[in-house]
This record gives sequence, structure tokens and C-alpha cells, in this order.
Amino acid sequence: IAVLLAALVLAVVLASLLTHGRHEVSPKMLKWKDRGTTKNLQEVILGRCYNYITAQHPELGDKDCLKIWESLKDAFIYKNPCNITPEDYQPLMELASHPIPCNKSLFWSKTGDLVHRYTKSNHNFLTLEDTLLGYMADRVSWCGDPSAPGINYESCPKRNECESNPGSVFWKMASKMFAEAACGVVQVMLNGSVEAGAFRSSSIFGSIEIFNLDPDKVSEVHIWLMQNIGGPQSESCAGHSIQRLISILEERNFKIICEDNYRPVQLLQCVHNPDHSDCRLCTNST
Repeated sequence: IAVLLAALVLAVVLASLLTHGRHEVSPKMLKWKDRGTTKNLQEVILGRCYNYITAQHPELGDKDCLKIWESLKDAFIYKNPCNITPEDYQPLMELASHPIPCNKSLFWSKTGDLVHRYTKSNHNFLTLEDTLLGYMADRVSWCGDPSAPGINYESCPKRNECESNPGSVFWKMASKMFAEAACGVVQVMLNGSVEAGAFRSSSIFGSIEIFNLDPDKVSEVHIWLMQNIGGPQSESCAGHSIQRLISILEERNFKIICEDNYRPVQLLQCVHNPDHSDCRLCTNST
């Protein structure tokens, strides 16, 4: 009987341990519609940070890349990716911010590829992605999850799934800070071949950046309205959405110059299509 009782007690203990073990298994990661956290995120962020402050901008050599990575990680790890707040990113913004020289700020909407080809060839201008914050985060994704390991590598939420996701909150904060830092003449490159209009109030530029430009620091806003080589020519500087943008800027007491197909940028477009009639150096043939 004693042997049977001992066996029974052992069986109950084992069953209890096994059941307890099953309860301790972390729940499955939340599932979303966008790509998951970039693989090797830590190595990517650290590598870009060190490259930026040593090879590209040695004047920023006092930046602490390890602290910058830790502050980024702390902003989202083990958190529900729909509950991210600006406060989560505040330490990162303070650690990674740096002065932007006057007359260099270049904003953009729907011209991402062209505008970054331009700043790579002309170092007189800086987009957000040419700052330390933007350079580290460009084309990278990240989000957390309440369950271990606290980072979701499978999926992250799209903006239409929840507004307060890690990517949206980060880029809104970084864009606001970039606009607040602008001084002197600022430039904005818009796409005149977009059927819905070159200026969209819902864009980051239209909803955040133009309202955080400081009229006491910014003397002029130059709009470069670029159309694709060969068209379509959906909008010019006289178009409805550009006129709406101009009226918003004028209400905030900015001087504005708008130029269709700003020539230095158009020449860069022509590198890929040199024989097109839009790319001829002499347009008035005699």
C-alpha cells in the first residue's frame, strides 16, 4: 500500500509540474499585416550609427551609439505595438538630435527615390533621411510584443490597423523635430505626376512638417514641382493642390517660390532617360 501511495503522489506531482509548465509557455505573438522587425535590427542600427558619426559626419563623434540603440529598444520592446506614445521615443530623440545648417533642409512627398538620389549627388541639402535619426531608421521596421522575446520578427501593424504603432509614432516625431530645426531658405520636392495632386494634406509633409516650420527662423519656402520624364503632367505650380499649399504657407507668413521641373533635379532624372525630348539642353530649336 505504501508503494502504491508513493507512486500515486509522484504521479500527481509530475502531472502538476507538466500542467504548470504548459501554462508557463509564452502566448503566441500578435499577428499583424505589415512586415516584422528587421532581422539583426541591433547590428543594423549600430552599424549605421557608427558609420554616420565616424565616416560621414565625424563632427558628431561624441554621440553614443550604444545608448542610442538602447533607447530605441526601450521604446518598443515588450510593449503592445498599438500603444506606443511620443514619450516612449523622447530619450532617443534627445540622444540622436543634432543641428541642421540653415538653407539645407529639403522636405519631400511622393518623390522619395528622386530626392535621395539628389541629396547623394548634392551635399548642399539634407532630407530627414540624411540626418542621424532618419539614416538609422530608413527602410527598417521594428515592433514589440508583450510576450517573450519582446520583439516581433514575424509581423508589425500597418498604419490602418492602429495609428500609434512604433513606425508611425517614430517618423511623426522625427519629422516634427526636423521641421522645427529648419532655418533660412527651405526646399520641398513634390511630384507633379501624381494624379491625386502633388500636395496632400494627409501626408507627413502636409499634416506635420509645414505646421512645425518656424516663420521666425525660415525666410522662404522653395517648392520644386517635379514631373516624371515623359509625363504625365498632372499638375504644375498653378495647379489646385499647389495653390492650396501656397495659401497655407502664406497664412503662416512665409515667402514662397514655386518652380516647375527644377533644372538641377531634372538633369538627374535625365541620367536614366538622356535621349528624351524633355532632356534636350536646347529646347528652342531654330
